[in-house]
Order: sequence, then C-alpha cells, then structure tokens
Amino acid sequence: MDVKSAFLYGTIDEEVYVAPRAWYGTLSKYLLKNGFQWGTIDQTLFIRKQREDCILVQVYVDDIIFGSSNPQLCREFKALMHDIFQMSAMGELNFFLGLQVLQKKDGIFLSQDKYVGDILKKFGYSDVRSLNTPMDKENP
Repeated sequence: MDVKSAFLYGTIDEEVYVAPRAWYGTLSKYLLKNGFQWGTIDQTLFIRKQREDCILVQVYVDDIIFGSSNPQLCREFKALMHDIFQMSAMGELNFFLGLQVLQKKDGIFLSQDKYVGDILKKFGYSDVRSLNTPMDKENP
C-alpha cells in the first residue's frame, strides 16, 4: 500500500517543510491503538496476533508492506488503514527497496537482477561478456 500525502497526516508543533517523523508518529500511534505491537528490534515493524494467526506490517517512509497467515487479517488491515488515511493498494508485492520479489507456492524469492542491470548500464558495462554464476537464477 502507498499512503497518499503521508506527511500531511502528521501533527506538528511548528512550521516545517518536510515532516516524516510526524507522519510516522501519527501512523504508529494509530496502529498501536488498534492492537499492533512494535517489533522487538525494528520499530518500523508492527505485529498483531490473533489466536494462531498474525499479521506483519512493515513501514518504510510512506510505503507499507504487509502479510498474514490469514487473508482475512489482510482485508481487515486494508479497511483499518482506509478508515483514516487515503491509501492506494499496489497489488501483490513485486518490487521493494531495490529487491525484486517473486511469490510462488513453494516460497518467496528475492533477486536484485534489475538493480545489477541498472548499475552495469550506469557504468557502461551492460554490453560486456558475462560469466556463469555458481547458482542457476531460474531454479535456485
């Protein structure tokens, strides 16, 4: 999900031109009020457990990725967020923070093929002869 104009939801005490901390404060207060807990190590990870199911919500600036063992919890989370914030659902996660994400029945696979290609192109190495890698990228 992408929060539209996320920083405008933050409450600030003085005039500022960029307010990501205020936005994060508003979001975290809202999630904590609605039964989420902070992750032990990462305070941008929010967790809510419901019996044997749980939902994980990861926040990165104004982008939110989430997943659950129960699809109903995902639907409830979307509704919860739409209650107070203008959101646009981006669909199934395919790309996040430079990582390509491929979701299959047998697992979730991460790759940086696109990033590597962009770096090679940037430095003029996109047309050089390549060598095989020790692992088959099609069948990891």
